[in-house]
Amino acid sequence: MIDTTDIDRWLERYQAAWLSDEAMAIAALFTSDVRYYTAPFSEPLVGTEAVSTYWLEQGESRLPWTFDYQVVAREGDLCVVQAVTCYPKGTAGAPGAEEFHNLWLVTLSG
Repeated sequence: MIDTTDIDRWLERYQAAWLSDEAMAIAALFTSDVRYYTAPFSEPLVGTEAVSTYWLEQGESRLPWTFDYQVVAREGDLCVVQAVTCYPKGTAGAPGAEEFHNLWLVTLSG
């Protein structure tokens, strides 16, 4: 069985920051040298300021959404998280419901 205590706590803080859109809460999730990819094969956002700016520009705290995840693997500080975010019909700028499937590699730091 995978010990997910640390990553579960981080994901709780992630969702709270997502709900609040508070720049300090967003920045507190990441190390100063974070490399945050918004899509496969895209260039990453680098640094907490870039990530916070991106999140705030998205304005998702004002949208209804659901977020479910499962930690599928862990090796030391590296966690693999499979997540699904759903936006109901008429939100996120689309007429129909949108569903995003994500696979995250998250390295936890002490």
